Amino acid sequence: MADKPYVVEYYYKVRWGSVDEFLRLYRKNHYPVLKRQIALGRILSVTADRPRFHGTEDGRWDLRVTIVWKSIQCLDDEFDESVLAQELFPDQETFKREEQRRFELLLAHWDVPIEEVVLEAE
Repeated sequence: MADKPYVVEYYYKVRWGSVDEFLRLYRKNHYPVLKRQIALGRILSVTADRPRFHGTEDGRWDLRVTIVWKSIQCLDDEFDESVLAQELFPDQETFKREEQRRFELLLAHWDVPIEEVVLEAE
């Protein structure tokens, strides 16, 4: 298990009417950090989905980002993403202000580690 890819789904529930702003800030400030981690080999892939229709408020989510990590160790190795953010965004004042705004738009955020279930008998 330790050397296998490790999948985590990250769910974001955003204030009504703010999804486009949240997604714009996510693409601008967080996605480049994830892409840099792909280049470093820590992450194998990043995909994003959103529901086509809305659901009930208690079960609503607006964005699901699925990250396939190289291994589970990549989540526990004390890697400092802020170093990448400093390299990618020299204007740290703007970066920090926009990241603060992105988090202000959130109503909820949760992470779901995914474990494969084998359905075929061995």
